[in-house]
Amino acid sequence: MPKAIRIHETGGPEVLRWEDVELGRPGPGEALLRQTAIGLNFIDTYHRTGLYPLPLPAVLGMEGAGMVEEVGAGVTEVKPGDRVAYAGVLGAYTERRLIAADRLVSLPDGVSDIQAAAMMLKGMTAEYLLLRTHRVQRSETILVHAAAGGVGLIMCQWAKHLGATVIGTVGSDEKAELARANGCHHPIVYTRENFTERVRALTGGAGVPVVYDSVGKDTFLGSLDCLRPLGLMVSFGNASGAVPPFNIGLLAQKGSLFLTRPVLMAYTAKREDLLSCARALFEVVASGVVKIKLERTWPLEDAASAHRELEGRRTTGSTVLIP
Repeated sequence: MPKAIRIHETGGPEVLRWEDVELGRPGPGEALLRQTAIGLNFIDTYHRTGLYPLPLPAVLGMEGAGMVEEVGAGVTEVKPGDRVAYAGVLGAYTERRLIAADRLVSLPDGVSDIQAAAMMLKGMTAEYLLLRTHRVQRSETILVHAAAGGVGLIMCQWAKHLGATVIGTVGSDEKAELARANGCHHPIVYTRENFTERVRALTGGAGVPVVYDSVGKDTFLGSLDCLRPLGLMVSFGNASGAVPPFNIGLLAQKGSLFLTRPVLMAYTAKREDLLSCARALFEVVASGVVKIKLERTWPLEDAASAHRELEGRRTTGSTVLIP
C-alpha cells in the first residue's frame, strides 16, 4: 500500500500526516504513476491552511514526475514505461497515484525527473504569464515580485531573453545577488527600499506596463502605483495573504488600469495548450536560456519541514520532495 502526505484538517505544517492510502487500478482515461520526484509550491501551503479550501481528507501537491506503470481503457497519450511529468493536478504528495492520462506530458531525454518536478508548475506558469497573460515585448520594462523565488528566477531569465528590462523585488542582499545573476537588471530589496518609489525612479516616472505579483496583500496597492496608465496588474499568488476587497474605482483613479487573477489550470485546460506550454518550457531549458535552480530536496515524509522553510521565506529557487 503506498504512503502519502495527507491532511484531515487545515492548519500549520503539523497537520501534514504520513500515512497509508488506498489505491485501485487505473480506470478509463487514467494512468497509474510511480512518482520519483514531487514539486513544492506556495499553493500547497494555501491548500494546507484552508486559504484555498479542499474537501478533506486531501493529498496535497500540484506537480510531480515519474514513470507510468499501467494505463486504463482508452488511454493513448502515454504507455507503461514512459517517463512523464504534470502540473496543476492536485494529489502529488504520494508514492503512487492515479491521474488523468491527458494531463501527463512525456519528458524529453535531456530533462531529469527531479528537474521536471522542480520546474513544471513554476516554468509553465512563467510561460503563460510572459507569453500570454501579457506578451512581453523587447525593450519593455517589467516588474516581477519575489524575483529570487522559484517562479521569479525563471521569469527573470526568460524575460531577459525576450529583450525586456527586469525590475525585481527581493527580501535580502543575498537574494538580490541571486536575482541579478539570473537576469534581473534592477533588484530592489523591499525591506529597506520603497519599491514603488524605486520603480518610478528607474522608469523616469513613467511606470511599467505590467506587474507580476505573487506576494499579494503586502504588495498589491504599491504595485498599482508602479503601473503606467492602461497598465496590467497580474496578481497570481498570495504569499503574504489574500488581497482584501477594494473599490474597483481605484483602477480608474490610477490610470484605467487592468487587473487579472490568472491560474495555470485555465491556461492549460485544453491538451493542445498544455503540450504547447510544456514544449516552450522544455525548449528554453534545453537551449540554456533558462536554468532551473534546485534549492534542495527533502524526503516526502518530511514535507512539514519543507513547508516551514518555504513559509519562512528561507528558500530560493525550487524545492523537490523525494518519495
